[in-house]
Amino acid sequence: MKIFLIGYMGCGKTSLGRKLAHATGLRFVDMDAAIEEREGASIADIFRYEGEEYFRSRERRLIDELAESEEDMIVSTGGGAPVWRDNMERMNEAGVTVYLRRTPEQIASRLSPHGRRKRPKLRDLDDEELIAFMTANMAEREPFYSRARLCVDCAERSDAELIETVLSTIRGDE
Repeated sequence: MKIFLIGYMGCGKTSLGRKLAHATGLRFVDMDAAIEEREGASIADIFRYEGEEYFRSRERRLIDELAESEEDMIVSTGGGAPVWRDNMERMNEAGVTVYLRRTPEQIASRLSPHGRRKRPKLRDLDDEELIAFMTANMAEREPFYSRARLCVDCAERSDAELIETVLSTIRGDE
């Protein structure tokens, strides 16, 4: 079984993914970290020097590798991965996609100054601009995110509750 965690940047895919992997004993793959390791550069630098198209092609190559692997795993995708070409369809074919839904305000409150600096599209925005940008950007991405097999509203749920929701849905309890 492969579980692909999708959602907007800063929604908690990586932190929840690690906890979900620990709870299940499955391997955890953070796609952004894997790409940074392979490329020897940060996501911000890849965007800056190689461009988004280059980054998205590397992201797709990794999705294909993970999808073709025989190993069960928990995968934290980049926030834009589901939007590019047919990535959502590929992930849905390969496993269970889980959309971690949060509001722009919830995400903004979760982002540390470091978290904002490391995300190229958020780096120079003040708080008001950040909310406005995320609101518009999330609306564009929602049609892709909503194709996930499981959409989870993360508001007012602890990580333990989110993990239980994901696992019980996958087991067929819900």
